[in-house]
Amino acid sequence: MSSLNLGAIGNCSFGALIDQDARIVWCCLPRFDGDPVFHSLLGGPKDAPEGGMFDIELVDQRAWSQSYDQNTAILRTRLESPTGAIEIVDFAPRFETRGRLFRPNMLVRRVVPVSGSPRIRVCLRPRFNYGAIAPDITFGSNHIRYVGPDFTLRLTTDAPVDYVRDETTFIIEETLNFMLGPDETLEGGIGSTAREFEERTAQYWRGWVRTLGIPYEWQDAVIRAAITLKLCTYEPTGAIIAAMTTSIPESPHSGRNWDYRFCWLRDAFFVVRALNTLSAMNTLEDYFRWLQNVVSTTNSNHLQPVFGVGLESKLSERIVDTLPGYRDMPPVRVGNQAYEHFQYDVYGNVVLGASQAFLDARLYRQAGIEDFHRLEHAGEQAFRLYNEPDAGMWELRSRARVHTSSSLMCWAACDRLGKIARALGEGERGRYWEERATIIKNAILENAWNEERGAFVESFGGRDLDASVLLMGEVGFIDPRDPRFISTVEQLENVLGDGPHMRRYEAPDDFGRPETAFNICAFWRLDALARIGRTEQAREIFETLLASRNHLGLLSEDVDPQTGELWGNFPQTYSMVGIINGATRLSRSWESVL
Repeated sequence: MSSLNLGAIGNCSFGALIDQDARIVWCCLPRFDGDPVFHSLLGGPKDAPEGGMFDIELVDQRAWSQSYDQNTAILRTRLESPTGAIEIVDFAPRFETRGRLFRPNMLVRRVVPVSGSPRIRVCLRPRFNYGAIAPDITFGSNHIRYVGPDFTLRLTTDAPVDYVRDETTFIIEETLNFMLGPDETLEGGIGSTAREFEERTAQYWRGWVRTLGIPYEWQDAVIRAAITLKLCTYEPTGAIIAAMTTSIPESPHSGRNWDYRFCWLRDAFFVVRALNTLSAMNTLEDYFRWLQNVVSTTNSNHLQPVFGVGLESKLSERIVDTLPGYRDMPPVRVGNQAYEHFQYDVYGNVVLGASQAFLDARLYRQAGIEDFHRLEHAGEQAFRLYNEPDAGMWELRSRARVHTSSSLMCWAACDRLGKIARALGEGERGRYWEERATIIKNAILENAWNEERGAFVESFGGRDLDASVLLMGEVGFIDPRDPRFISTVEQLENVLGDGPHMRRYEAPDDFGRPETAFNICAFWRLDALARIGRTEQAREIFETLLASRNHLGLLSEDVDPQTGELWGNFPQTYSMVGIINGATRLSRSWESVL
């Protein structure tokens, strides 16, 4: 049965997910939102229910263990049987060569015999067009080609090609290498090239981690979260995906199955900000370049909340009937209707995502006055729309309201534009945006506070509670010691809290009441608790949330508060952001322990 006890590998061009038995169960090519050539996470088509995966099977396997090589994105799985053990090393090459980054669409698998006389069977079964098309197969002395309608995969290996092609069981006596990628001839020797790629990829990741400014406590959790966020960036354009998967349901049989392989401006802002706190500046620079292209394409008009990683604006949603879905829980969706939504918090997310680029002297290219004027278009839209109904940050499909979280982010857009203007010496523009921020702030304080509930609520004039109002403290809208904010935190805990976990909102949505807790909301909660002085409680919650991660330190979007099982798309960048933010907020300082 499929689960989210998965590891993620990648190289900032594409990614793959690997289960505890070292099966590659998900991998889209040639990029994150491409065709899932390995898709057994969502099941197989009727004519090939075991298709869509890459398995190196140890005969009579009895035990497994799995871990990342320290401070890398290289995954190591040990499988044991009564006759012997093997170790499988999985990674996607990423390192500098000839003055540029080498990050091909290639998976490298190295199988090392550890003890005894282990017998393995290699099952390489890619499919195309969401499982609908089986490849045509050709082969040579050291390669097998899997020919699809749009592209061809080539496996280059020093294992016996006949055994791989026919899925024959055989004894492994020496390290075998499997390099799956574009239909190109490998220039060097197979074993030496795979070994070199592993060494240089490890060196790259360890060098990158070494540049991070991490908190004293929870270092391993923060480093794994940072690497995972980095893996979810699409470096060619600077886009950042929300997750690597599509259609993992938010709860069993809920129908809340969405495609998250795109760049939400909201999610991407939080990723950039989290990595900024760790001094991972390249992501900010790449994403600022992406944002400038996004803003330029809108022509000062409506800004949609989500784009394809190649800046595609149309992400038409459809249901794929060739795959049965995660644990036979359809539908499997491709594309996301959210690109058609009006979600006005997006204007604040754009400005917030770009703000540091104007102020940080470490950047190779610091943003300037022309960039500021381009961002002002987003600010004008924010001011025009802050009190207009929208779908909100939870992307409700059948209900529009003046959502407090959207108005809050419209305020943040105007507030930060005022600060940027002051930093650029543009005093008049600074006053202009400060005045608009004040107007929005007063409207929120007047219309979003519900005296009966003793809390800021999810919409102007409404009464329902929503965890997103916790962002008031995080973006600096209100003093956390304000009695209204403290009361809001307490009411949200009472109504939406479930132990250390927290649900998004109390009102039913298009699919009824949410059944699982939303991981990022729990991290917002502990941030708010720390801000109002309940630090020890926040630390206890944080420790419990860390225990909710899978065995490799990764989180999905949702968790079942009763069973602890992970649900929703995976790995979810929003959730991994929460780990970094929580550790940064709660850790003791280096000075206090040195």
